[in-house]
Amino acid sequence: MECRAGCAACCIVISISSPLPGLPHGKPAGMPCPHLTAERRCSLFGQPERPAVCGELPASLDMCGTTDQHAFAYLEELERLTTPNTPSP
Repeated sequence: MECRAGCAACCIVISISSPLPGLPHGKPAGMPCPHLTAERRCSLFGQPERPAVCGELPASLDMCGTTDQHAFAYLEELERLTTPNTPSP
């Protein structure tokens, strides 16, 4: 499965704990990655500076669903479940 053009849920919703260009301490959850283009594509795609976690999170029907809203909701729940001390809604 390929990423849905313009979705970028994984580039916005999830936290990234490893350093990336411009964010030496990583990216907090909910913050759009500064490397998203106006078309919501990754400008680091295929570059050595791209964090490994980004390449290790492949698109899947379970995660992406058929809508951007599904992808955002799925990843928000995943982030909540994997982040210590995150309160339940």
